Amino acid sequence: MSAIGENPPTNKSITTWVQEVADLTQPDNIFWCDGSPEEKANLTELAVETGVLRPLNQDKWPGCYYHRSNPNDVARVENLTFICTEQEEDAGPTNNWMDPVAMRAKLEGILKGCMKGRTMYVVPYLMGPPGSPMSRVGVEITDSVYVVLSMRIMARMGRPALEHLGDGDNFNRGIHSMLDINPERRYIAHFPQENAIISVGSNYGGNVLLGKKCLALRLASFWGRKEGWMAEHMLILGLESPEGKKTYVAAAFPSACGKTNFAMLIPPERFKGWKVWTVGDDIAWMSPGTDGRLWAINPEAGYFGVVPGTNNHSNPNAMKSLARDTVFTNVAITDDGDVWWEGKDNPPPAKLTDWQGKPWKLGSGTKAAHPNSRFTAPMENNPMLAPEVNDPQGVPISAIIFGGRRSTTIPLVYQSFNWLHGVYVGATVGSETTAAATGAVGQIRRDPMAMLPFCGYNMGDYFVHWIRMRKLLKTPPRIFHVNWFRKDDEGNFLWPGFGENMRVLKWIVDRCEGRGHANETSLGWVPGPGDFDLEGLPGFTEEKLAQAQHFSDDEWRREVLQHDELFFKLYGHLPKEIIFQRELLVARL
Repeated sequence: MSAIGENPPTNKSITTWVQEVADLTQPDNIFWCDGSPEEKANLTELAVETGVLRPLNQDKWPGCYYHRSNPNDVARVENLTFICTEQEEDAGPTNNWMDPVAMRAKLEGILKGCMKGRTMYVVPYLMGPPGSPMSRVGVEITDSVYVVLSMRIMARMGRPALEHLGDGDNFNRGIHSMLDINPERRYIAHFPQENAIISVGSNYGGNVLLGKKCLALRLASFWGRKEGWMAEHMLILGLESPEGKKTYVAAAFPSACGKTNFAMLIPPERFKGWKVWTVGDDIAWMSPGTDGRLWAINPEAGYFGVVPGTNNHSNPNAMKSLARDTVFTNVAITDDGDVWWEGKDNPPPAKLTDWQGKPWKLGSGTKAAHPNSRFTAPMENNPMLAPEVNDPQGVPISAIIFGGRRSTTIPLVYQSFNWLHGVYVGATVGSETTAAATGAVGQIRRDPMAMLPFCGYNMGDYFVHWIRMRKLLKTPPRIFHVNWFRKDDEGNFLWPGFGENMRVLKWIVDRCEGRGHANETSLGWVPGPGDFDLEGLPGFTEEKLAQAQHFSDDEWRREVLQHDELFFKLYGHLPKEIIFQRELLVARL
């Protein structure tokens, strides 16, 4: 085999490990990636020549390309995702577990000789700003040029990673091979105690961009518990007042609850002079600072977002972010190289090629773009990218917001009484499923802190870690819960959402700064109808706001009973503080 691309790094730990993987997988060539613009141009040209990427209309979409994945490989596979700890109990009942020795033997058998006739790419990458004590280095070995080009968008690839690591050996060892994209041989295995990941049989981003969910959440949450910090499935935004004061907020929402929209919120006309800056749209690493506050960085360098429903009304900044140098996956395309998806600003053309490469016509009754079609875009495209995004110290978090999709029961916004109560609020987050996903509309799926698929260890111990973090913080963030999706009796949304969520955000920031008014209730601190600025919101009255904020003790008694479903599963590791908070809530009701 021969080495091509950038010269191998001088770090002996990396070169020795890469040689071991090459001996196992037997590639024809080894390509050492450096992350340079020249390398991007050459690999993009190769991807186009081999049919992995297709150029879009460069007048409409400069620097943008289209990728179509195998129809059996279009989403994360939670049932094939494993946490391989020495003890099954450490992975917990909400994760799939396999003995690490057995799993490694199984996967090494699958990987043996799998890259014959292929190039093995070595991708060093840095998660987090260069120079930050919170940042981590990974090296992903892959046989997919799509993965290389996507990783250079999503992480700081090449030289920044090698410079951050120096001569050390504390880097994540990640191996990925597409194999033949056979679901029967598809595994995403995490080895937290070895700082290693192996992914085989897939080429979908969530399964193979190993710096994202695999390292930045599943493994990082494991490290954070051990080292006294937090890796969370949270956006980070900064709200700047007309006077220039910035307040930073982290928020965790399950999928389909408006996370990216909130991270890129544009304030309505009523809030002229206010700005919302995006620090991150998906993942937050948070650590106690010397000042006793919680400081956060966004470990990523790009956005891996869902495309359907994204338009200039729902998220103008996302549309600007994906306007250039973006890889689109599984959207529909036109004959002249334009793209389309359900929920785009313009109506569908009469004729399209759908996400599977088949002709599509209006009225066909099928989706032109896959519901989980994606864009991979550099964060530097975002016109409201926070200047602090590369600050090694990160930003201080004043508020943590949890939220879910609930048509009843849960008010628009309320604040927890204290940190422990806030942990209970986050631990009981639930979202309604859709008929397309489950066959039953309105079923509540519990997703604690929006981390259920991403926590790399026992979820009961995860709650313990949240509780212990309070002892490390002199000034902990205030904790809130929001619900943009409350409906009236006719099934209409009570709250307008999108940019108008600024009104809720403003109240949250006011509460953090000791200004906003709220009433004490059995749930927590709740704003009254007169506590929101509703000016410039035509047709929306204080009565309607009161309806969006309404909750009944009877409904909440039923809600508390539903909390037990997850708690019983975790009972052996459930902290007594969670049980105590449940009893306090029952007593207040």
